[in-house]
Amino acid sequence: MNDPILKLSQRLGYVFQDESLVSLALTHRSKGERNNERLEFLGDSILSLVVSQYLFERFPQAKEGKLTRLRARLVKGKTLAEIAREFELGDFLILGSSVLKSGEHRRESILADTVEALIGAIYLEAGLDEAQRVVLGWYTSRLESLTLADPIKDPKTRLQEHQQKERSRLPNYEVVNITGATNEQIFTVRCVIPELNQAFVAEGNSRRHAEQAAAAQVLDALGLDSSTEDEL
Repeated sequence: MNDPILKLSQRLGYVFQDESLVSLALTHRSKGERNNERLEFLGDSILSLVVSQYLFERFPQAKEGKLTRLRARLVKGKTLAEIAREFELGDFLILGSSVLKSGEHRRESILADTVEALIGAIYLEAGLDEAQRVVLGWYTSRLESLTLADPIKDPKTRLQEHQQKERSRLPNYEVVNITGATNEQIFTVRCVIPELNQAFVAEGNSRRHAEQAAAAQVLDALGLDSSTEDEL
């Protein structure tokens, strides 16, 4: 096994036996058809299962809704990107020249996807028990700080709840523009509520992100707290 992958394995707390598998997990789609997207799909499911089981056992009295919100906080893209940076994962990515030159390999979404792909690779090579051990090790400090206090809700949810509380019509979101290549699209979304005679426009690398950003603008205009722990 080459030195960079051995170095990464030591940081991850798991030494890969199959160098081709970990290389695949580190390969972004910009490099070609053989990339980490399938492993990312698998790792996403494994991560959700591991975190769900942990929360289920840790908080036996918690209701489903609260467990769901806690899980969302732990598996969201922002958290995964933080974990990736702790491992300095960006130094190990295998990227196409266009992404490498642009510096976009530092983007949170790419880092988060790679963490999920690595989880998928560990699962395939060593099974669920070992994947669970490794993942929980990555999350140790975050799990220790968990409480049943409600996580901060995202802006879109808070705006909807505000409108319902005020017995007003729900926000209307409309995609007004999509630019960029298929795998790097930028969405422009407009949000309107009846109380404000203004359309709020925001961009994001997905429709959901753009809607969250627009909702945050509306919350600010209403004088409400727009602080967020947005997912990727």
